[in-house]
This record gives sequence, C-alpha cells and structure tokens, in this order.
Amino acid sequence: MTTSTPAVTRAGTIAARWTTEVRRDDLALAHLADEWEGLAARCRTATPFQAAAWQQSWWRAYGRPGALYVLLVRRDGLLVGAAALQRGRTGTFTALGGRLIDYTELLLDDSCAAEAAAQLAAALPLHRPWHALDLREVRPGSAAHLVYAHWRGRRHQLLDSVCQHLPAVPMEQLLARLPGRTAQRSRAKQRKLADAGVESRRVPAAEVPAAMDDLLGLHALQWESRSVTPEHVSERFAAHLRESTAGLAELGQAVVYRYYLEGELMAVDLLLLCPSFAGLYLYGAHPRLRERLDIAGLLFGTSLEEAVRAGIPELSLMRGEEPYKERWRPERERNHRLLLGPRWFAVALTLRLTRVRARAAAAPHLRGPAQRLRPLLDRVSRARR
Repeated sequence: MTTSTPAVTRAGTIAARWTTEVRRDDLALAHLADEWEGLAARCRTATPFQAAAWQQSWWRAYGRPGALYVLLVRRDGLLVGAAALQRGRTGTFTALGGRLIDYTELLLDDSCAAEAAAQLAAALPLHRPWHALDLREVRPGSAAHLVYAHWRGRRHQLLDSVCQHLPAVPMEQLLARLPGRTAQRSRAKQRKLADAGVESRRVPAAEVPAAMDDLLGLHALQWESRSVTPEHVSERFAAHLRESTAGLAELGQAVVYRYYLEGELMAVDLLLLCPSFAGLYLYGAHPRLRERLDIAGLLFGTSLEEAVRAGIPELSLMRGEEPYKERWRPERERNHRLLLGPRWFAVALTLRLTRVRARAAAAPHLRGPAQRLRPLLDRVSRARR
C-alpha cells in the first residue's frame, strides 16, 4: 500500500513529494537491501543491528512468515525513513532482533529527519484497540525518539537495560583514568599479557563465518559450568551469526579476532563498528586462558586499537553490569523502552504497560537472592567438576 502527500505549497512553489509504503512480503528486506544500506549510511544513529545484512539474517532465522511489516518513507523517490517490524499474534509490533540486539533503532535520513519522522509515525499500522508498538533497547537521542515525539496516539516511555561505555583511546590513556591501585593492577595484567606472548590475528572477511563457529564453540566451553544463554548454543543462532557477520564484515561493520597462545586457538571475539561506537558484542575464550590471563584486558586492547584507528569515539561494552566491566570505570547509560498505541483505548498497550511495571516492581526482590546465590552455585559446580 502506497500513499502520497500534496506536492504544492501555499505559495504555489513545488514542494517535496512524500510517499509512504508498507511492504508485507517475506522477501521485502532482500529486495530493499541496497536502498536500506544507503539510508543507514545517512542515519547517524544507525547501528550494525539495523544493517541490511543483520536484519535479513535475523528475519530468516527468527521471523514468523506473514508477520513482516516494512514501512518505507520516500522524499522525491529517495528512501528517507524505514522501519522493519514483526507483528505478534496478539497485535503487538516489535522491531526485528528481539533480545539478541543491544540497540533498537528506526532509520531516518539526517537531512530531513524531523519530516521523515512525522511521515513514518503517520504510517505506523496501529489502527485497532489491540494494536501496540513495543520498541526495546532504544538509545537516548535516537531517531526512534523523533518518531515517538510525532506519534499522535497514546505513548509511554520507560527505562530499559543499562549499557556501559568507555572512551576509545589508547590503552595507556584508559588506564590513566583508573584509581591508583586499580590502575597498578591493570598495568600488571597488561604486562603479563605481553609476556605470555598471546598472538592476535585479525580474521579476513572471507573467513568470518568459520570464525563464528570457533567463537560459539569456545563460548559454550567457557560457560559449560555456568548458566549460558540458551539461544547462544542453538543452531539457528549459529546460522544467523555466520550469515549476518559475513555481510557486516564485507561492509567494514564487523571485525573478528582470533587469539592464539603457543599456537593453540584460545579465544575469538566479535566487534561491531559504526560511526558512533565500537561494540563488544560476543566472545568465546577457553577456560585455560581465563585462568592464566586477563581476558577483558586482552579484548579491550585490540578493540581500542580498532576504534582509534577508525576514528570512532566510544567503546561500547553493550548491555549488562558484569564485574569485569565495572573494573574499568565505564560511563553508564540507560536504554529506553518506547510503547505506542492508538489514540483511543488501546487494550494491547494497556496490558503490556501493566505487565512491564509489574515485572519492574518485582525485579529487585527476585534479583537480590539470585545474585547472592550465584557465587555459591558456581563454586559447587566447579567442585563437582
């Protein structure tokens, strides 16, 4: 379905011609790949999770046939706004990626972001009381917030996951930010890494899919005595990661490193790149390497070098508040969750908002005991091994 706006202003001059379109076919993302990449390159807040390679791969692995809604906004024929959504069985729309992505975003051309946001908001398929749009993990200052601001129906903004980041500077400058004793310990660990002779090798783009198999194998090994994220050891995630990172690597939006110690492959990590940040997405490390050396220092070192070389200002540690991140004194930032529904009574939006607030209220009571028990459970598991 395509709609257009008038092309003449009150003064009689020719105005830009705006058109909106909704694509429903399951191959829409593949057909739009070139246009999609062009728009992503003109959207300063786009991340690798919104790249055509990632979106297509995720849809093939996780999408529900017939549930894809691709919203397109064009200005004089040029794609200037886009959103790929999946409709759930209850009428709630979500962005592609689910819980596998750290940042959700809608694409708007920087040259006309406000106008494109208004057009995209008007095109959202929220027409029934049971419809809702639920956007998780939206960064502050994102293009999605512009669309949210232009939505004329009901809307709610909540806090989502904590993300952390460091300035992308040479390692010595990063260490200089740390308190005295912490900096001394970190420098000692860096010297130990250098003395151990760990060799890092940047993986050529053609070898990235095979490196993903290595990464996931080591990732499963490092977590075998603890609770691994179940999806990370599934075959569909492996297929998605191989396909998506291959496409991202060809565009320079993904970099993979293999790490060797005494000739043996001991670790693999995946770094995602975009103009605003370099993101540590996933890694796998052999337990023997973890016992001997500082894995975080190893991965941060190569990631900082990549970011500095590319002129990227920030090293994102992505979601989570793990202790190994906290040691580096990162800056903290909360993602947002944006909920939108029709102007009249929206059943789906109200129910979802109620569930979200109930879970948020219960989380502190559930999380505390679980966090206190985790070290004990880990010790018991290691003892049994």
